[in-house]
Amino acid sequence: MNSLERIAAAAAFGTPDRVPVVAQVFGHAGVLAGVAVGDYVRDGALLARCQLAALAHYGYDAVFALMDVNVEAEALGARLRWPAERYPSIETYPLRPDRLDFARLATPDPAHAGRMPELLQAARLLRDAVGDEVLVVGCVLGPMTLASQLLGFEAAVYLAIDEPEQFGRLLDFATEVATRFGIAQIQAGAHLPLVFDPSASPELLPTQFYREFLLPRLARLFGAFKAAGAPLNWLHTAGAAESILPFYPLVDVDIANIDYAVDPERALRALPHTCLDGNLKPLAFVCDTPADIACAAARLLDLFAARGGFILSSGCEIPPEARPENITAMVMAARRVG
Repeated sequence: MNSLERIAAAAAFGTPDRVPVVAQVFGHAGVLAGVAVGDYVRDGALLARCQLAALAHYGYDAVFALMDVNVEAEALGARLRWPAERYPSIETYPLRPDRLDFARLATPDPAHAGRMPELLQAARLLRDAVGDEVLVVGCVLGPMTLASQLLGFEAAVYLAIDEPEQFGRLLDFATEVATRFGIAQIQAGAHLPLVFDPSASPELLPTQFYREFLLPRLARLFGAFKAAGAPLNWLHTAGAAESILPFYPLVDVDIANIDYAVDPERALRALPHTCLDGNLKPLAFVCDTPADIACAAARLLDLFAARGGFILSSGCEIPPEARPENITAMVMAARRVG
């Protein structure tokens, strides 16, 4: 059974030959290859080479055409800060709260806007290299996160309270951007785009807000991805997301990434029929020992042994500065169970 088949079997609650293991390795792939993170996130061909080298080094079950969380905002006019050894961050937002000029925003063409073409190139090169042997994962920002990056999180929340219709327009635009970019990734070779929506976390927004504003947009987004050929829908909401997990089946989520802050037993109860992905503490890959990682992984594997529907992973991105032997320990924990 190859990696793609293994993940598909887990997502369908079948019987994979072993539990799939997905290391959320992004910038770490560059660091492992001796490449500065700032260079890694600018060059699609370089990103693909580093991802393939990390895949060969660790032997996990997926590669990622993923740069950083600012690709869409940059394509829409955000100005970024570019530290050499870290991910870029937003310096100025494309929209101003005192002058919401939606007319000046147009859905970016992924073939030409900002770094979007580089990410598409990475997806294309990764798929050419691994075919249907290993899952190729792209990434789009979820509607709330992209809306926050267009206006600023606090301003976006005030807009939702003061002018909900305008906020709805902003979310619709963000959903349109994510839809177009995600479909372009599928067409370029990604099997699916991971939808990453940390700003939608219940740690930041009330559950009712999620139900009213975000569920309809996520349903539209995931429906478009399935129609474009994505075999699975994968959603990652950061932080303590337990209160919104029961909504995931309503928008056709097949794989739910659970962060370290989520109790996996509660996630099991909230999503009895949804494949769960997680949830080793990301910082542990920097600070802990391989034995610590192996023990934490074994606890998760034991918890899910009878149920199935599980992908061993970190709760969020493994930090670029992670200790390679700790990532190896996670991979080997899954292999020992198999």
